[in-house]
Amino acid sequence: MSQFAVYENRDAATKETYPYFLSVQNDLFDELNSRVVIPFTTPGSIQHRDAKKLCPVIQIKGDDFVLLTHQITTVPKSFLSSKTAVADAFRTEIISAIDFLFTGI
Repeated sequence: MSQFAVYENRDAATKETYPYFLSVQNDLFDELNSRVVIPFTTPGSIQHRDAKKLCPVIQIKGDDFVLLTHQITTVPKSFLSSKTAVADAFRTEIISAIDFLFTGI
């Protein structure tokens, strides 16, 4: 499982709201049975002035999705079986969003 891989959400109850998950955990910890992920949602209006930095828009298969960095979570490794894309091209935005969440900078 590679860092910045995008996986389809296989949970029918949440798939419409969160269609994809981004794996942000470093590959050094691949042996763990869980992965740190951030959900994506479809674009919508976000009122907070810093939302663009915290929740960057990332293209997946030609469509825009919002990375909900503030909803960072873990899922069992087995949950992430449908790899859809890789978001390496957005590494700077992703790391900046995570850094902003934890440091405010």
